[in-house]
Amino acid sequence: MEHVSNKDDVKTSLRKVAKETSHEMMMQCVSRVISHPLHVISMRFMVQFVGREVKYRGVFSSIGTIWKEEGLLGFFVGLVPHILGDVIFLWCCNLLAHLINTYAVDDNFNQASVIRSYTKFVMGIAVSMLTYPFLLVGDLMAVNNCGLLAGLPPYAPVFSSWIHCWKHLSAQGQLFRGSSLLFRRASTPATFLID
Repeated sequence: MEHVSNKDDVKTSLRKVAKETSHEMMMQCVSRVISHPLHVISMRFMVQFVGREVKYRGVFSSIGTIWKEEGLLGFFVGLVPHILGDVIFLWCCNLLAHLINTYAVDDNFNQASVIRSYTKFVMGIAVSMLTYPFLLVGDLMAVNNCGLLAGLPPYAPVFSSWIHCWKHLSAQGQLFRGSSLLFRRASTPATFLID
């Protein structure tokens, strides 16, 4: 992100950021659509470990299994929340970095260029915490009701859509489960009064 000083340059620079972000968004969406079937297969490979299952043995046999059981749409389960998360991440990260570099970093500060070079990186970390629920919901939908134990009751409810999954996780306070690298979020166990 470059620094701008006068009002005309700010408008031009904001247009440039919007144009670059739009291009980046299109590339991200296309790459997500192309790679999502492999993401679904990899998620199912990992999840079958929970039930010690061997339903998905290799990439090509997994393609055949998904095609036979779920059809073409089976390869794109959970795609919408992943794309929404990617789009929100890109726009928030790029716009926040631009605004901070333009309005918050003082030109008179001798390390201004160093700070500007790290702004987008730091914004990426901050924004990724906000978009994590989209990735979680997308991953849960990729394995939900696919015939593996971890995607079926009693381990997981069967969701009718990603919005149903989002609402369920939100009601349970689980939208950010697994988001921390260092600390684990644990649900408070139910307590019973004994007379």
